[in-house]
Amino acid sequence: MKVISYNLRKDRASGELIALSERYDPDVLCLQECDTRELPEEIGLLHLADSTVRNRLGLAIYYRKDRFTAEHTKTFALKKSLHDRLLTPAHERLIGTRLTDLAENRELVVASFHAAPLTALNSLRRNQIRSAHEELNILGPGLPTLMVGDYNYPIFKGHLGDQVNQSGYDLTMSDTRTYTRYKFFRGHFDLATSIGLTIENVETLPIGDSDHMPILVTSSYSDEPVNQTNVPASLAESERAPGGDFSI
Repeated sequence: MKVISYNLRKDRASGELIALSERYDPDVLCLQECDTRELPEEIGLLHLADSTVRNRLGLAIYYRKDRFTAEHTKTFALKKSLHDRLLTPAHERLIGTRLTDLAENRELVVASFHAAPLTALNSLRRNQIRSAHEELNILGPGLPTLMVGDYNYPIFKGHLGDQVNQSGYDLTMSDTRTYTRYKFFRGHFDLATSIGLTIENVETLPIGDSDHMPILVTSSYSDEPVNQTNVPASLAESERAPGGDFSI
């Protein structure tokens, strides 16, 4: 299964989507910072599952109808940052779709995620990631799950990886950095977290009109049973990375 995740930078890179789908032939396309009012129903062979409706810069998921049937799509509000409350509210930072894989005769969940901006604390983003995993487990209990998107987590990824692992998920970064806009905050911003899947490769695709590069996640179903555990709230809300958390 091939999944592309792309932050369109306030919809600036929307004109690249047809070429991306034709060149890389993904099974699923997950978008962040798209203008959901202008989204087409089809992008190449991909069909729109659904998108957020309450965000100026929204999230969306497309899938191949010749391989999948979309059973249910749901959007989720996660804990808000100060930026969300005062400046540009983001009511929905997660959208997940429960799919039936017609080729493999099994179900899975794929999600597009956009974490709080760099003005927030890493601890808030960890809270959002933990909550997102919990919500997706409710959407598809015990199902293989892939959550891709803009995690806005430039440093202390080892600490993030530890939390993700404690909840039963794996954190996978791409082969090269995915964000280049700011001199001091370049790195792997676009990530994949997964459970019940074997991530074979995460490739950073060439840069376009966005400050983020798309990533292409190639995965297969794992033989291991899905066993998601809950991380105590105190870990996500108050535990700090070595040297303290950063507001960036």
